[in-house]
Amino acid sequence: MSAAENVDLQSHHAELIAEALTTEGGHLSIGRGGFILWYRDGCRLLGHDSEPIKAACIEAGLPVIDSRGALFDAVAQLVIRGPMVAVGAPPDPPPHGPFSYAPLAAVAAAYRAAGAEVVNLPERAADDPGA
Repeated sequence: MSAAENVDLQSHHAELIAEALTTEGGHLSIGRGGFILWYRDGCRLLGHDSEPIKAACIEAGLPVIDSRGALFDAVAQLVIRGPMVAVGAPPDPPPHGPFSYAPLAAVAAAYRAAGAEVVNLPERAADDPGA
């Protein structure tokens, strides 16, 4: 990739990160297969070079969930049995399970409990009904 292409890519990422910051539930999700930047309802950017976009998202204040350090089985259970993040749309009412949409904080708390790194999203109290 040329220097000009790299600058263009960074600029494009910056625009999408800015959009994600204004979208309820916007976040960066990183797993063993790469990253997904969720920036609007139904809109996402997928890629494999996770570290540059992770650093940019953290610097911008966007929530980041990085599950690469969590046990594979724990992450698999969350992916299969847990809810999805409501991005740019209202969450479904509790209880949240497979095929339902939950607030970002609730999904992030489950990933954090499984050993994932969660950045730019404070821990919520276990008795918080919004968690």
